[in-house]
Amino acid sequence: MVNIKRLNVDYDYDNPIYRSRDTDSGDVEVTKPFDILLVEDNPGDVRLVQEAFNETGLPHNLHVVINGVQAMDFLHREGRRYSEAPRPDLILLDLNMKEKDGREVLAEIKADRHLRSIPVVILTGSLHDRDVFKAYDLQANSYVVKPIDVDSFINTIKAIESYWFYTAKNFLH
Repeated sequence: MVNIKRLNVDYDYDNPIYRSRDTDSGDVEVTKPFDILLVEDNPGDVRLVQEAFNETGLPHNLHVVINGVQAMDFLHREGRRYSEAPRPDLILLDLNMKEKDGREVLAEIKADRHLRSIPVVILTGSLHDRDVFKAYDLQANSYVVKPIDVDSFINTIKAIESYWFYTAKNFLH
């Protein structure tokens, strides 16, 4: 288990400096909460993701949008609602949504030179091979099928958090 210490520091949201660092004691010091964008239209799944991240103790800000149009507005800071939106450190993206689905959002993110470096984890109920292949073809960083039972769902979110914020070497470290 990794111990986390929060530091109260000012942070420039547009300056991509490291977010955490190892200390001599093996602890991780988090210089500011991680920003996670959840693109999910199912209120029950939103609640489970919120619960899982709250249980982990990871300092975070979970931003929720319910469709692809809102996701792109958030990422581009368009409209009054999203003009101050932070650049997310991780995007959890459902595939099947109204207005603009996750495949379209993923394609737009990975085509945008300002957004393509943000890790995108597909978090979906789809078990179809064609969806998995299409997501990776569109450069998804990971594809995770939502478990049906609550405990497995929460453990899956914890595993995503552990991997992307502690294990994977990326611009967050």
